[in-house]
Amino acid sequence: MQLTKEEKEMAAGKHGRALKKSMEILIALGEIYGAEKLVDVTSVQIAGVSYDNLGDAGLEFLEELAKDGKVRVLTTLNPAGMDLENYKVLGISEEFAVKQKQVISAFAKMEIIPTCTCTPYLIGNNPHFKQHIAWSESSAVAYANSVLGAYTNREGGPSALASALTGKTPLYGMHLEENRAAQIKVKVKCKIKGTWEFGALGKAIGEKSKAKPTLILGIKEASIEELKSFSASIATYGGAAIFHMKGITPSKTSSRKEEITITKEDIEKAKKEMDSECGVDFVTIGCPHASLAEIAKVAQLLKGKKVKKEFWITTARPTKRIADTTGYSKIIEDAGAKFAADTCCVVAPIKNRFKCMATDSAKGCYYAGAKNNFKVKIMSIEKLVEEACK
Repeated sequence: MQLTKEEKEMAAGKHGRALKKSMEILIALGEIYGAEKLVDVTSVQIAGVSYDNLGDAGLEFLEELAKDGKVRVLTTLNPAGMDLENYKVLGISEEFAVKQKQVISAFAKMEIIPTCTCTPYLIGNNPHFKQHIAWSESSAVAYANSVLGAYTNREGGPSALASALTGKTPLYGMHLEENRAAQIKVKVKCKIKGTWEFGALGKAIGEKSKAKPTLILGIKEASIEELKSFSASIATYGGAAIFHMKGITPSKTSSRKEEITITKEDIEKAKKEMDSECGVDFVTIGCPHASLAEIAKVAQLLKGKKVKKEFWITTARPTKRIADTTGYSKIIEDAGAKFAADTCCVVAPIKNRFKCMATDSAKGCYYAGAKNNFKVKIMSIEKLVEEACK
């Protein structure tokens, strides 16, 4: 790759060990994918934050970089393995909490903002159209490329951290205009409404498109919440880093002749595949993290009621604090539901704690079975609240 004078100095170790190690990671990545050079990034979002995934080896790696590494651009974190303030109420052990706090401390020493969320675009890490960024979380990558029109590959935790410390990323993949164009045209022949149906749509398209960029026709309207649900689903079930939704997302793109048609039957099939015969003992909303609008909706639905099952609303800490000031949190917590800020049902150490999880998230359904051995049921937010109160 062609490196600038400063990049060569970083690679040679003239600016410290953390930058040298980071450049080694980025140069190796660039050479693997044939990048001609590095490009400046404006923001980073780092995955690999939960101690449940990192373990001691990952923690040691972070602490080593933190000795002399400081980030150069706005950088936030993916969800941690627990609510950093309220973990005891959620059944997280003190032994796990000590290790998780050490992970967050290592990131903080590098001047990374310790906001742990899979929806960085909802809490201030919100890049502009055509800005180059380096994000890790699959749902956020799909959202950033597609809805915001920013340019990012799906980074691994180490490569995203390397980008944060250097302010650079290799110029390949989704950073190149020619790789972002749709290869498949998708015609949606039915009305799609609600986060759970947009999740089912993402599953139906993702399993057919197999990571190829798609141009989606037939969606008349979509909220931020529906788009984040769809982004998570198409990334989970299809590995997609970008989609184009005509009339909804900003990108203009042509499509090749290959076509897919999605009917009501396809949506119902996707739902059925995420709906087990089981007795629900765990209800969760917020995968990806719940927005303020979703929290307000849950508060409205729960007002004056009491939940009878474990019910988590997972969200970003800044969003939870706004919910506190508006009174939404009190309504929800008075009903017996619990906030799980900083974390989510995918990365928290809850394997085998529950038997049947109900959610509106297609992504949540996938990881509930694949990671935590739960059976699942997918339903609308309204139905989830009903289920929690049964």
